[in-house]
Amino acid sequence: MERPELARRLGAVPVAASGAPRRPAATVIAEDRPAAFMAALARAVAGRGPVFVADPAWGAGQRAAFDDLLGAGRATAGAAPGRGWLMLPSGGTGGGVKFARHDGETIAAAVGGFCGHFGLARVNAVGVLPLHHVSGLMAWMRCALTGGIYLPWSWGDLKEGRRPELAAKETWVLSLVPTQLQRLLERPGAVVWLRRFEIILVGGGPVWPELVEAAARAQLPLALGYGMTETAAMVTALRPGEFLAGARSSGSALPHAQVTVDADGVVTVAGASVCRGYYPAWSEAREFRTEDLGVLDAAGRLTVLGRRDAIINTGGEKVRPEEVEQALRASGEFSDVAVVGVPDAEWGQAVVACYPAGGRVPDLARAVVALAGPMKPKRFVAIADWPRNAQGKLNRAALRGLAGAGDGHPG
Repeated sequence: MERPELARRLGAVPVAASGAPRRPAATVIAEDRPAAFMAALARAVAGRGPVFVADPAWGAGQRAAFDDLLGAGRATAGAAPGRGWLMLPSGGTGGGVKFARHDGETIAAAVGGFCGHFGLARVNAVGVLPLHHVSGLMAWMRCALTGGIYLPWSWGDLKEGRRPELAAKETWVLSLVPTQLQRLLERPGAVVWLRRFEIILVGGGPVWPELVEAAARAQLPLALGYGMTETAAMVTALRPGEFLAGARSSGSALPHAQVTVDADGVVTVAGASVCRGYYPAWSEAREFRTEDLGVLDAAGRLTVLGRRDAIINTGGEKVRPEEVEQALRASGEFSDVAVVGVPDAEWGQAVVACYPAGGRVPDLARAVVALAGPMKPKRFVAIADWPRNAQGKLNRAALRGLAGAGDGHPG
């Protein structure tokens, strides 16, 4: 999809090229109000310069990194005209900032693949995720490109029981991160409302087994999936019917994507929705090798095992943090928990479990019953300022620093 057509789909009139400056200035959109964000992006798409979507909650370090990156990219040699002009933020949790290059073609490919996979001609969505995050942005794009209804809604209102009315003759889609799903499952009225949706997409972070089974018992039409900013969101998904029949993977590849796992267990995604490199660089390759570990079953369904760079090497043994987190969650002792590896003179790395401070004090002896050997945390640390953002992403770099500095309690 060319840029002028995308602008029209977003309700803006494309700007004529004649008389425009040779190198149009960049537009930066850092807005957390949905209506303001949508209007600003539509205007920017209708223009001719590069468009940067930024997180309005960035700190000083991330804003400085962005300014440096923008200055370094004034010359964009190698970028094809009309391609890779939409810069979506990726990463940044450790203070760094990267932008994946997207455009009308990559966005349209992702929308087309989504519709083909779920058998939808028109997408209507309630949007509770921030539009500056790829999951929130793509929820709007699916509606805009298919002529559907996009209904932005405050997450604060939703969790307090103020829910939007859904047109009875329409099918509806909702995107949530796991912690949002957990909060809604605690409210019977919200569960009834959730059953009104055709598809409830869950992503943005690991979904623990207890949460998945609670959603299944509530007969919610979950679509567990896998995707990232670099692929314009979802590239695999479990259809709700498969989920309710007992399947628990991240599903099969959407029609626009090819997902493979190499001999080292690393997931690679190829296809038309893959970004055109990271700004200011440019790449013609439509393939992205992730840092995620996974396996594909005989039917091509993907199960993600975790991040390759998150594996903890403790005393010569390799520990996957996700497995330890699942066991700790299953104990029922934590409202939230995360496991990281911190430097240790004796073990090389020590397994440290972190949890939000201020709530009920967990029974640590009960929490570790299912864990033994290298998987048992050496320490538990209560964190006062829990570093999980509105999209459910945990800042593990910050957590490692806090875990290393904290005294904690022995496991």
